[in-house]
Amino acid sequence: MKSTLQVGVRLHDLEQAPLERRFEIAAEQGFSCIHLASKLIYQEYGIGRDGLTPGLAAHLKRELDRNHLSVAVYGCYLNLANPDPAQLGEILEEYKANIRFASYLGASIVGTETGAPNTGYKFCPECHTQEALGIFIKNVRRAVGYAQQFGVTLAIEPVWKHIVCTPERARAVLDAVDSPNLQIIFDPVNLLSAENHESQADLFGRMLALNGSDIAVLHAKDYFLENQEIKATAPGETGNMDYSAIIAWQKERKPYLQATIENSTPDNAVRAREYLENL
Repeated sequence: MKSTLQVGVRLHDLEQAPLERRFEIAAEQGFSCIHLASKLIYQEYGIGRDGLTPGLAAHLKRELDRNHLSVAVYGCYLNLANPDPAQLGEILEEYKANIRFASYLGASIVGTETGAPNTGYKFCPECHTQEALGIFIKNVRRAVGYAQQFGVTLAIEPVWKHIVCTPERARAVLDAVDSPNLQIIFDPVNLLSAENHESQADLFGRMLALNGSDIAVLHAKDYFLENQEIKATAPGETGNMDYSAIIAWQKERKPYLQATIENSTPDNAVRAREYLENL
């Protein structure tokens, strides 16, 4: 059966160029969709959230349409477990502004990671506690409530170093929030650690069994181990990440699912795309 995976790229992994030119590069390299980070828009136009207007969205949408690209993920990766009330308030305002802008842009998925219970957004043992999970659920529920008003889906990305670090904790968040506007970005490598990477088949099997129905997008990369740390690289670069079961599941259950490659460079992005398409 021919692959139906739609492969995209993070715009900020492409060569340095104006945003509109990056759309062209993505299309020239054969990608059908993109990951567009809010921080890239801020940097490109020198704006804050008050610059996220319907007019800017209309301009970007015209450029995307001209290049036959869709936005697989609009990224707003901020710490929803920040314990400082003032900082958390600012973070929630950022989510509101970017959710609203994603709706103007026609980007149905706003992606986010799942935070850490400190102001530095750094891994600490407390990330994996039930208390941290409760804090994240409370705050993500507020962001999802806003997403519902704009017909946008907030998709959380489980990461071993963050609060939602296992398939089981991802399921707990989905069940607790209980909203059709909350789904999952499945990045297999982000669930790996030095301790569990050799059991990836079991880990990913649990992820698909528990959360497969709620997976909206894939993030794809490869990895290697360095000083007992998982280091990411573009898909297909090391062969350590086994995508066979995930792609088989995608072909059967999620035709035309979008997958954006990560940690690519201008030199290996096309090779990474072809690797995924040929699996």
